[in-house]
Amino acid sequence: MYSVIPVLAGATASGKSALALSLAEDVPLEVVSADAMMVYREMDIGTAKPSPEARARVPHHLIDVITPDERFSVARYVALAEEAIAETLARGKLPLVVGGTGFYIRALTEGLPTTPEADAVVQGPLWRRFEAEGIGGLESDLAALSTEDAARAQRNPRRVIRSLEVWLQTGRSPTTFPMTRPRYRYSKRRLEVNPDFLEHAVAERTAQMFADGLVGEVERLVQRYPGASTALQAIGYKEVREALAGRVTLRAAQEAVRAATLRYAKRQRTWFQKEPRMEPLVAAEAARWLRSLG
Repeated sequence: MYSVIPVLAGATASGKSALALSLAEDVPLEVVSADAMMVYREMDIGTAKPSPEARARVPHHLIDVITPDERFSVARYVALAEEAIAETLARGKLPLVVGGTGFYIRALTEGLPTTPEADAVVQGPLWRRFEAEGIGGLESDLAALSTEDAARAQRNPRRVIRSLEVWLQTGRSPTTFPMTRPRYRYSKRRLEVNPDFLEHAVAERTAQMFADGLVGEVERLVQRYPGASTALQAIGYKEVREALAGRVTLRAAQEAVRAATLRYAKRQRTWFQKEPRMEPLVAAEAARWLRSLG
């Protein structure tokens, strides 16, 4: 039985998924995803989900959990991830948490604030305002209440709106609520890659997504889930929606996706460099790290 759970974090396109599959050849493991967009069904190309073949070879958890028009909270993520970890351990395998959503990883490994549950009635007007005006005004409102909360939200619409909702419900910052205690102990590593490699990998991934049919995927999702405001604001989906609406060309949309993905990757690197108790890791040392936990 493993007493410490490994977490492999890193920027998008840094090679985390490929490394996890490679490690599974030597260590009996199952992957517990820590990716906020992979929880959505039918959003496959734009989220760079592992292929069906890869998932058949190595079990993956926390992928294809909900439809794009459903809400998904970090508290639900932690509950499902801990359940997946427990089930994997019961099978005698090593659960390897893999992903780039820092907020999910921090909540899983450091605990959750005991803030009130999300309230759709309170959030509704905020989401409608976001759809009409964008994130700027909402972020300014949050900064007026707490510059720390606004900085932590990183212009992420879900986080900005959630923070404003907590303020409206309680009159308090989300950071003032005590934390829960994690169910497991974790060994956290961030995958280190050369910045030039990352820039090239992001460009290649973006081009491959469009070649694989990202535009068609977005078209189908918009038709089937017109109210999926959170999911379809993800990088790749938002930019293609602009092209489908005729506001930009497909070439401009592809360049916007590449640039937005690279900016996001840089923010992820900064987040993980500041993450408590997370150490750097190069791919060549990954197998030794996992074996040390057994």
